[in-house]
Amino acid sequence: MNELQELEKRLDFIFQDKQLATVALTHKSYKKPYNNERLEFLGDAVLDLIVGEFLFHKFPNSDEGILSKIRASLVNEGGFALLALQIDLGQYIYLSPAEENNNGREKPSLLSNAFEAVIGAIYLEAGLAVSREIVIKLLNETHPQIDLQSLSKDYKTALQELTQATHGVTPTYKLLRSFGPDHQKEFEIAIILDDKSIATAMGKSKKEAQQKAAQIALEKLNP
Repeated sequence: MNELQELEKRLDFIFQDKQLATVALTHKSYKKPYNNERLEFLGDAVLDLIVGEFLFHKFPNSDEGILSKIRASLVNEGGFALLALQIDLGQYIYLSPAEENNNGREKPSLLSNAFEAVIGAIYLEAGLAVSREIVIKLLNETHPQIDLQSLSKDYKTALQELTQATHGVTPTYKLLRSFGPDHQKEFEIAIILDDKSIATAMGKSKKEAQQKAAQIALEKLNP
């Protein structure tokens, strides 16, 4: 079984157009005459619609404000990276050696973009109904309980409780870099456990980046 077949098994979907699947998995660093950025653009719109429709039917008594907050917790880089982790998408992406050595397969931004591209490719090939079925299945597997309270919980506290129980230590948070003008600054945070980086994430504040990284680390340590 080749790598694409493995991914198809995880998705429970077989691509008829294998080249389309290859494009969806090709990061721009891979130096091919194609990459997954256009499919990522399409997949982002498809996912926004699918998640919005899913929440509309799941919470018939919730108002627009609540639905928007829940959707914002799911439709973002951290949320899509978690769905990508659910199918181990990182191991199937085509990356340059430099990006590979830079832990590209674990970067939330790269995972999120690749997931959007894969959904964009599935939408092009099989349409909205099949895309919806795959995404909702992954949503339910990743988030057994979808509501505002569970999605907005303190992931740092949950991670600390888990690592104390399993490793006897608490994780530390390391600022890798900050960039951008003062009014649009972004921060990249790494979580260190047993002297190893187990997750990284970016956010518009250190707190946001820490929470995103903790959410991803929880998914890895407690699948």
